[in-house]
Amino acid sequence: MSQFNIEEEVEEVVGGEFERTPVPSNKWKGWKSFLGMYAGEHAAGTEFMIGPLFLTAGVSAFDLIVGLLIGNILAVLSWRFLTAEIAVKHRLTLYYQLEKICGKKLVIGYNLANGILFCFLAGAMITVSATAVGVPLDIEMPKLTDTMPNGPTWIIIVVLVGAVISIIAGKGYSTVSKAANWMSPIIVIAFVACGIVALGQLGVKNFSDFWNIWGEGGEPFPGQIKYTFWHVVLWSWFCNAAMHIGMSDLSVFRFAKKPSSGWTTAAGMYVGHYMAWIAAALLYAVYLKSPEAQGFLTNNEAPPVAPGPLAYNAIGFFGIIAVVLAGWTTANPTIYRAGLAFQAIIPKVSTFWVTIIAGTVATIAGIFPAFAMKLLGFVALYGFILAPFGAVIVFEHFFAKRFGIQPFYAELAKVPFNISVLLAWGISFGIFYTISKTFDVFLSFVTLPAWLCCGALYLIFSKLFQKEGFK
Repeated sequence: MSQFNIEEEVEEVVGGEFERTPVPSNKWKGWKSFLGMYAGEHAAGTEFMIGPLFLTAGVSAFDLIVGLLIGNILAVLSWRFLTAEIAVKHRLTLYYQLEKICGKKLVIGYNLANGILFCFLAGAMITVSATAVGVPLDIEMPKLTDTMPNGPTWIIIVVLVGAVISIIAGKGYSTVSKAANWMSPIIVIAFVACGIVALGQLGVKNFSDFWNIWGEGGEPFPGQIKYTFWHVVLWSWFCNAAMHIGMSDLSVFRFAKKPSSGWTTAAGMYVGHYMAWIAAALLYAVYLKSPEAQGFLTNNEAPPVAPGPLAYNAIGFFGIIAVVLAGWTTANPTIYRAGLAFQAIIPKVSTFWVTIIAGTVATIAGIFPAFAMKLLGFVALYGFILAPFGAVIVFEHFFAKRFGIQPFYAELAKVPFNISVLLAWGISFGIFYTISKTFDVFLSFVTLPAWLCCGALYLIFSKLFQKEGFK
C-alpha cells in the first residue's frame, strides 16, 4: 500500500476532511455541489442585513444597481482565476498551504485571527436568525446602535440557534453542502417573494418608480457613512476578500474536479449579492414609511434593522422560516472554515470538536448585536486584515519561478517562522491602515493596494532571505 493510501485511510478515520493531505480524486465534487453551497451561503443571512444597510448609507439608484453589477463580477473573476485555479492544483486547505509557506509558528497567529474573525461573522448570522425566532415570541429587537443583548430571552434564543448551526457544521463539508442545497431554493424563493410584495407595498408600477426608491441618494442615517458608486463597487468586490483574494476558499475548492467550478460563485453573487440585497433593501424601504420608523428619524435616530420583522411584514411566517434558514446557510460554512483554522492549531483534535469550539465562539458573539448591526464596517475590516495573506499564496503560485524563489520554502528548509511573510504583511498592513485612519479613507478602498503591496514585498523579501540551497 502506498504512503498516500495510508494517509488517506488515516484522514478518513480522523475526520475525513483531509486537513493535511491533498483531497484524493474519489472525493472530488462536480460543479453542482458548489452551486448549491454558494447560492445558499450568499443568498442568506448577511443579505437581510446588507440590503437595508445600503439604504442607511444614502446610496443612489445608479450607485447601487450599476455598482453592484460591476463589483460582483470582479468577485466572481477573483474566485475563478485565482482561488479555484490554485485550489485545484494543490488541493490543500488554506491553513496547511500557508503552513508550508509561512512555517508552523507564524501560521498559528494567522489561523487564530482567521478563525476568530470567521466566528464573529458567523455570530452576526446567528443574530439574524434569532431576530426571526423572536418575532412570534414578541421580543424587543436589537437597534442599529445596540452592542449588548437586551434580555435573557434573546440570549436563550441565540444559544439554541447557535447549537443547531454548530452541530450541522461539525458534520463536515458534505453535510454543509447538503444543507445548503436543501435550504437555498427556499431562501431564494423567499427573497423573490419579499421583493415582489415590497414593490406592491411601495406602490411601484414601472421601472421609474423602482428607480426613485433610491433616486439620487440622500444623507446617511445617524452613525452611518455616505456610500458613493466606488464605495458600492469596491465593497461588493471585497466584502468576501478573505475568501477569494485572501484564499480562504482554497479549503472549499480543493474538492472541485475542475477550476471552472469557480464560476458557480456567480450564483451567490447575482442571486444573493444582487437580487437579494436589493430585495432586502425594498423591505427596509417599506418599513421606513411606517410611523415607528418615522418616529426614530424625527428623533435623529436610525431606525432598527431587524431582518425577522421585515420579512414577516412581507410574507408572514414563511418570512420567519426563510430568515432562520438564511442565517444557517451563511453561518454553517463560515463555522466550518473557522473550525479548519482552529484544527490547524490543534491538529490532534478531531475536525468535529474544533468546529464545535468555533460554533461556541460564534454563538457567544451572536449574543451581542453589534457584529450584525455594524456588518458593513466589520466585513470591510476582516477582509482588509486577512486578504494580504492570500497575496503571498497567489504571488508565489504565479511568480515564484520567474522571480527565482522556492515555493513552500518553510516546509523544505524546515523554517518554523518565515520572516518574509511577516514583514510583507506587517508593512503593507501598517502603511494602508495608517492611510485609512489618517485620511479617513474607507478600508475597502485600500484593500487591493495592501494586497498587491504584500505580494510584491513577499517576493522581494524571499529573494533576499531565502538560503541559496533552497532557491
